[in-house]
Amino acid sequence: MRRGTITSLPAAPAVPSKRFRPSRPLLGLLAVLSGCSTVDKVEKSLIGGGTQTGTPGFVQGFLGGVAADEPRAALAGREVLSAGGTAADAAIAVALTLTVTLPSRAGLGGGGACIAYAAGANSPNGGTPEAVLFAPLAPAHPGTNADRPAAVPMMARGLFLLHARYGTQPFETLLSSAEQMARAGVPISRALVKDLALVSGPLLADPGARAIFSQNGVPLTEGQMLRQPDLASTLSQLRTAGVGDMYQGALARRIAQVSADIGGPMQFSDLRDALPKRAPVIVRPFHSDKIAFLPTDGGVAAAAGFDVLAANPADTAGATSRSLAVAARYRAGGITPVAVLAARDLPAAAVPATPASTSFVTMDRMGNAVACDLTMDNLFGTGRIMPGLGVLAAASPSAVPPPLLSAGVVWNDKDKAFRAAAGGSGQAGAPVAVAAALLNALTSKRPMSVPVPDPGRANVIACSGYLPGDSASCGWANDPRELGLAVGAN
Repeated sequence: MRRGTITSLPAAPAVPSKRFRPSRPLLGLLAVLSGCSTVDKVEKSLIGGGTQTGTPGFVQGFLGGVAADEPRAALAGREVLSAGGTAADAAIAVALTLTVTLPSRAGLGGGGACIAYAAGANSPNGGTPEAVLFAPLAPAHPGTNADRPAAVPMMARGLFLLHARYGTQPFETLLSSAEQMARAGVPISRALVKDLALVSGPLLADPGARAIFSQNGVPLTEGQMLRQPDLASTLSQLRTAGVGDMYQGALARRIAQVSADIGGPMQFSDLRDALPKRAPVIVRPFHSDKIAFLPTDGGVAAAAGFDVLAANPADTAGATSRSLAVAARYRAGGITPVAVLAARDLPAAAVPATPASTSFVTMDRMGNAVACDLTMDNLFGTGRIMPGLGVLAAASPSAVPPPLLSAGVVWNDKDKAFRAAAGGSGQAGAPVAVAAALLNALTSKRPMSVPVPDPGRANVIACSGYLPGDSASCGWANDPRELGLAVGAN
């Protein structure tokens, strides 16, 4: 068994009535001699039947759920859960699929932030959620010819860190599905068409973007095929050479070289030095449970909004005002999350127009959960494709205000059990979207009893009876005003 990862209980194989079944003492002896994996192999070889782990259909019955802003991404996550993957494995599959199916908001050129929760005291972080932060970074030395400064790509390294802590399926396997989609093409979704309509003019001025997102110069419409062969080749390179190649190998050198061609230069050293990080979450109590928020400006804003709504659920205006005031003060620097949340009489503040993002949540059958918010720091990032790589460059945070990345997870610390998770988007409305979504899930015992306040949007998973435990109490929902999907099996 792997150490430091979340393990899943294998589904019990069907037992044919007239076949020899090895005795439990024999299986126990094999376990002592050769480890637990030997038991599975011997039992399957002797009694036959059963889908192998890593294959969709391995998990029978309850497998958890996924909610995301783009349907194919949600289905990709569900397939991983069905194959026995953890919530982190599913989250990685969702994020990688979004780089293909919703590149307006998520891509290898961008990044984001996630909260990961592993149920049980023996989990990697002792049953306490932790944050994995990989927001797009500004290059240290962008040069003088940056007419559209590009961010240093953080997505691949961030997902790899999440996988190293909480994944069990091979990372290259999780990459392969997105690679195949990019190469063979997928029907363009309504969610992407909606974003494309907003910026098609400037976006299609870039030859690389025009070749992907239009047909004869006319923006693609719903159902038309979206093919990205260069992106497929880049994903293939990551799968075969490893994620490190994008940051300190041949792929990194190519990125540094072609980034100058699109007016957003970065150096090889920018890629080499760009590291995601783990960080403690912001924790707020709620009755017998605890709520973890991202340790970001969007996270402290969500925590502040939750405090207001917990005292008065109808005060969405007050929650919004408080969340933006806290976010502005935190962005100003020189203050900790705890201190800014304790500060009173903060001046009213309006955060500058913030970029678009996309959120998703995953949960597996054991009660492990991940809530993420991803961004390109602008719709379609800089609007320019890295030649030969198929990667949209995200906008540098030196050129645009960063998004308010917001997500949260609710758990019971005493029982080390999951209760709810939410991811938010909607620009300045994202923090209150997460706050309202979590409060509604806790008080109504449903994943989304009412929509979150505009302009926020949310994806939610909730188990009112906790997990591990009452799987029948679990449900998942995506925002009814958007074009995503919530899917699972219970």
